[in-house]
Amino acid sequence: MTKHEAAAVGEIEAGKCKIVTIDGRSIGIYYDGRDYFAIRNVCPHEQAELCKGTFSGTTLASQPHEYIYGMDGEILVCPWHGWEFDVKTGKSLVDPERYRVKVYEVTVEDDRVWVHM
Repeated sequence: MTKHEAAAVGEIEAGKCKIVTIDGRSIGIYYDGRDYFAIRNVCPHEQAELCKGTFSGTTLASQPHEYIYGMDGEILVCPWHGWEFDVKTGKSLVDPERYRVKVYEVTVEDDRVWVHM
């Protein structure tokens, strides 16, 4: 596994994403205000640039007629057709066993954000 420098700490605002190219792959580096995440910038549905979408939350499993909002800032919504992915796991919210996006390990060392591939 090799590590690649992707950003400086403080370069990415909370709730925002920086798109970088590493080894020919487009990858989004997302910062939620606490942690950094790296996710492939390709939606498995129709190959849209996934990381140009928005980061939001979703409704959680609940009783009928009860709507509980959660996972705020953890859901990446594709800009083309609204497919939703958990930025931590890359799994689709609709069919997590069938649709997923590659995620990468991220570490912070010496005020730099590193992606491990």
